[in-house]
This record gives sequence, C-alpha cells and structure tokens, in this order.
Amino acid sequence: MSTSQPKTAIVTGASSGIGLATARALSDAGYRVFGTSRRATSLPGGAVTMLTCDITDEASVAALVERVRDETGRIDLLVNNAGFGISGGAEESSVAQAKDLFDVNLFGVIRTTRAVLPAMRAAGSGRIVNISSVLGLMPAPYMALYAASKHALEGYSESLDHEVRGQGIRIVLVEPAYTRTAFDQNQVAPDAKLDLYAQARADAERTLRTVMATADAPEVVARIVVAAATATAPRRRYTAGKVARQVSLLRRFAPAGLFDKSLRKQMGLAG
Repeated sequence: MSTSQPKTAIVTGASSGIGLATARALSDAGYRVFGTSRRATSLPGGAVTMLTCDITDEASVAALVERVRDETGRIDLLVNNAGFGISGGAEESSVAQAKDLFDVNLFGVIRTTRAVLPAMRAAGSGRIVNISSVLGLMPAPYMALYAASKHALEGYSESLDHEVRGQGIRIVLVEPAYTRTAFDQNQVAPDAKLDLYAQARADAERTLRTVMATADAPEVVARIVVAAATATAPRRRYTAGKVARQVSLLRRFAPAGLFDKSLRKQMGLAG
C-alpha cells in the first residue's frame, strides 16, 4: 500500500452538527472522508463523500463498509457520531421507544464497529472515536434514556479498547457538553406522557434551550475529534469544551452529596 495514499475516515451522522463539522475537519487534516446519513444528501465543495446508511440495519452498514473498502482499500478511522435524544421522564417512554433509542445510540455503534474491525485488524492499525457526552458520566433528569445509552457506550468503548489494543486498534471517547446543533430541536417526545411530569418536562426543555444559546460551536468538538484521531498515544477520554472539562472534574473530585445538590439546584428540582 502506498504511503502517500490518504487515510480513510467514516463519520456517521455527518449531514449536520458535530458530524458535519467533524467530517470537514478531518478532510482539512488530510483524510479522505466518507460521511453517512439516513437519507441521500450532498455537501457543497466535494471534500466529503456522502453515502446513505441506516446504522440500525446490519446489511446497510455492511454495504457502506464494503463500498468504502472497494474505493480506497482501507479504513483507518471510524467516528461514531449518529444519535438522538428523548426529552421527558424516563417513565414516560415505552420500552419500545427506549429500544429505538438504544438501537441507534448504542447498537448502531456496535454494528459499525464490528463492520470495520476486520479491515483495521488486517492492516494492524485503526482508530475508532465514539462521540459520547458528559451525560455519559453524570445523571440527566428528564433525559435518562439518552444518558443511559451514553453510559453504556462508555462502558462498551473502554472495555473494547482493552480487547483490541493488542491488534493495533484504539477506541477513544469524546465527551462534549452542550453544543450548538439542532439536537434540542430534534429530540423525540416521549410516547407515553404523564400529566405529573408535564411541568418538569417543560422546565427541563426550557433550560436546555437556554443553555444552547451559549453552547460550544460544533467545530470545538470537531477539533477534539481530530486530536483524538491523530494522537500517537491517545487518551481513552477527551472532554470537548470548557463546560465539559468542568463537569468531568466535578464528577470525579466533588463529594457525591455536593454534586447531587448542585445538579438538583441547577435543574430546579425540589428536595
């Protein structure tokens, strides 16, 4: 394989937000980038090749990976970014709705990861960057299912990193806090709403809209992804943005009772 051949990257959920910014940043860093979205789309400039892929469909994922390998002969980097959230009390979502969320946020990652690992193993190198969240390391009232999916992603990623490190492959987590994307607008409403949660749900959604006004730009996260992808000896976790760093430090070092009290105060929760 020619050493002058550019490295190949796949970025899921690349049509907007963090995924789009990441795809463009990786292209600027010299990668040949393939972005994915569920529906056919194209990006101006031609720096990123957009392909359709449904990460909840194993055949669709397999077809994506096969096409990239056919075109480039290699897969050096996978960025698992696609995901969505549900805003509401955990009790307000049916098990079916919870499964739908996990099918994208966790099992979608597992599908794409399993699909690229053979190519990376054959090459003796590879990097998988999973976009997690600070909600993967702290509670998230009225976003419990999203937080649960990110907690699961963190456990999966760190465990898998130990399994494949000897094969020359590393798994890295990037943990943003609030990021200026359409995430808050695209959150799914719970499918089994209860009146007793109506006010708290509305308050939580209003708080999210407020913090989004001053949230980090997606390019902040994209720069961290590039750093995680290109580091010779990557860390297992990278926070993205000032708020994410602060939350990570507080979660790690603040007494549990103090952290709990601060969280409830910020969320306006009684008791």
